[in-house]
Formats: sequence, structure tokens, C-alpha cells
Amino acid sequence: MVTKNQSASVADAQPKPQSLPLDGFTRWNDLKRIIPLSHESIRQRELKGRFPKRVQLGSARCVAWPNREIHRWLADPAGYRAAAPSVAEAV
Repeated sequence: MVTKNQSASVADAQPKPQSLPLDGFTRWNDLKRIIPLSHESIRQRELKGRFPKRVQLGSARCVAWPNREIHRWLADPAGYRAAAPSVAEAV
């Protein structure tokens, strides 16, 4: 039998949902706590334009996802389409 104090400690052990700021970028360690998909699932969706594209922040190993795009994806995961790159980004 679980006592009232034991059930409270179990609830405290559960990870609390994190809030995602509207601006800025989110790295993988934080993204995996918010998005219920594996790294490979996200990569596959990125390639198909069904998840926000990661951007490089300095070195080749430092990548993150734009928070505004993650918010767009969270609002409609099934209907999300990545924006086409602008001419300035292509040059």
C-alpha cells in the first residue's frame, strides 16, 4: 500500500515539463525533453521538411533548432512544413 507521503515523493520524481522561450535556440539535450521523438526521427522529418531545420551555431558540432519554428511545429505537428530558404540564405 502506498502512503500519502510516498505518492507525493513519486510525483516529485516525475520530470516537470519545461517551458520553451519564444525566441532563441534549443540544443538537443533540451529539445529531447520537450519533443517526444528520437534524434533519428527528428533528422528524418527535417530531411522531408516536416520538422524545423537545425542551424549551425559557430562550430560544426554546435547545432540548435530555432524556438519560433519549434513553436510552429508544436502548434500543428501533422501540418507543419518547413519554410523554403530565402534567396539571401541560398547565396
